[in-house]
Amino acid sequence: MRLLHTMLRVGDLERSLVFYTEVLGMRLLRRKDYPGGRFTLAFVGYGDESDTTVLELTHNWDIERYELGEGYGHMALGVDDIHGTCAAIAAKGGRILREPGPKQHGSTVIAFVEDPDGYKVELIQLSSSPERSAA
Repeated sequence: MRLLHTMLRVGDLERSLVFYTEVLGMRLLRRKDYPGGRFTLAFVGYGDESDTTVLELTHNWDIERYELGEGYGHMALGVDDIHGTCAAIAAKGGRILREPGPKQHGSTVIAFVEDPDGYKVELIQLSSSPERSAA
């Protein structure tokens, strides 16, 4: 078994696609409208669905906004250069919620950004990076 995808419901698909592709650097892998059900599915990710976990963005045509609820925490992305990644995200209009730094109870360097619908995305400095290895 392997994890195939995580699904998020989004209020504005085009806005979300811009965030995940242009700000976070994912690729749009596939997109399909379902007129009978009045929804669109768009899959984005850093690699092909055949061998990597991807993100499914579900847009229900008649809903512009969702309440985030209390159960969702965040998704996490591993990055090689957390400071450079945050600078690039901010330069593209992304919202940085927590600047890069060690997590409260450890030495792992993390940051948080927010997508257009308010979902949290954690950035984690990968262990292969010299910065994290020294921490």
